[in-house]
Amino acid sequence: MAAAWAARGWLALLAFTAAVLFVAALRKPCRRGFGAERAFQLWLLPPLVLLASQLPHVAAASAALPPLVYTITSAAGAVAPQASVANGFNWRVGAMLLWLAGGAAVFALAALAQRAYRRRLRGATPMADARSRRPVLRATRADVGPALVGAWRSRIVLPADFAERYDTTEQALILAHEDAHAQRGDGWGCLFAHAFAALFWCHPLSWWALAALRHDQELACDAAVLRRHGAQRRSYANAMLKTQSAAFALPVGCAWSPRHPLTERIAMLKSPVPNRQRRYAGIVAIGLLMVALAGSVYAATAPIASTQAATGAAAEYQLDMTVDFSSDNEHQRHAETQALALCSAPGEVAKVRMPGGSVDATITSADSGHVRIDMIVSGPDGAMLEHTQLLGAPGKAMHVVGTGADGKRGFAIDFTPRVGCPARVIAEASPIKVTEHVKNGVARAVAESVAAKAGWTLVNPDALGHAAVTLSFNDVPAGTAMQQLANLAGMKPVFEGKQVRFEPK
Repeated sequence: MAAAWAARGWLALLAFTAAVLFVAALRKPCRRGFGAERAFQLWLLPPLVLLASQLPHVAAASAALPPLVYTITSAAGAVAPQASVANGFNWRVGAMLLWLAGGAAVFALAALAQRAYRRRLRGATPMADARSRRPVLRATRADVGPALVGAWRSRIVLPADFAERYDTTEQALILAHEDAHAQRGDGWGCLFAHAFAALFWCHPLSWWALAALRHDQELACDAAVLRRHGAQRRSYANAMLKTQSAAFALPVGCAWSPRHPLTERIAMLKSPVPNRQRRYAGIVAIGLLMVALAGSVYAATAPIASTQAATGAAAEYQLDMTVDFSSDNEHQRHAETQALALCSAPGEVAKVRMPGGSVDATITSADSGHVRIDMIVSGPDGAMLEHTQLLGAPGKAMHVVGTGADGKRGFAIDFTPRVGCPARVIAEASPIKVTEHVKNGVARAVAESVAAKAGWTLVNPDALGHAAVTLSFNDVPAGTAMQQLANLAGMKPVFEGKQVRFEPK
């Protein structure tokens, strides 16, 4: 999960950054050309572009090669019990936990601020004579309100001295302003904006975007009120000047705040309201911009999300695996090990069967050039020991370890995914298949035996050393056998016609 988060997270950051920069560049020109209401709609770009960056891409179907499992080596014997070795710290897990902790902290602080604001509404009384479609409360304090509080079942809150501070016309305009917030769903807009701030809490642009969105939200609400009460601009400006800035934060809701500069809002009152044609033109222009930008982001992520479809390399994958099954019986640990190269088409289940258990592996392509591996490990009786899904990059080693429910059977699997099937290529270096069963033999002698059967000449057999090995090749292609013999010695074979030379890895 941490690897998936890391693979997709940077795409989300890039998409969010690009969208916010677009909005920052266009919000003021759009406000002048199409009005504040249309400029506020530009804030739909960040969530839309973010969604486009995370959409999956459908890869084109390709002809699959038949599944192939090459058993390389096997060994069995009684060995002393060994302590498990813990995996090293994964930086992706640490980064994911830090991100989750930061997001949770932002949510918690917003919830505390919302709760503190609602506490100041204790004792507020309903105003039955208020002309509003929403419930209207009169606060017990003069420094609370006017505001729209909440998203679901939102309420309008007015200060305690509302009737004394404003005249009749100003009262009607303030109620119209808060009603406009409610009708436009601005409480929900604030909620989602804070959710995005929590999601991208470590991104500096997210906090600027939150403040800018709240500012554009007030300007858009002012513009909506002026379309209905344009003849009362002076009274509307007087109501703004008489209203105190909120001293308390209101994350989910709309309150008069120092973040909404009165000078700019009053200056906007002098500007003519855009006519219907300009507003409709703004809808079309912003809609086209959203489609173009979201489509561009989706197209830009296609080579990353479906690299294998573009390169044609997704026809086959290989897992280089070392499988170890063990069981404890009367203070003795019996271990069985096989090293094998497992090749299969994407999405096709490849099976490994051993006396000590079995492994079913399904490998598919994932985003950002990664591969996803679904692995089921079963015991000799068919009981499932482990079912796990892993995400990794081709060429990077991974490790799975576990025990059965009875604690007596264990397994350890080391594997490395690869694009294509190098084992098939090496196996085809010679059509001859070899069978070798060696116990406490010498790697060099086994290599010379394989080379003799395949008709090869070993250039530097001494490079394999003289360490004792126990292995079994059962009807394995000569090239595969030679490769695994070299692996045991930390070498790699180089095939040059009929000659085989060993080089360090």
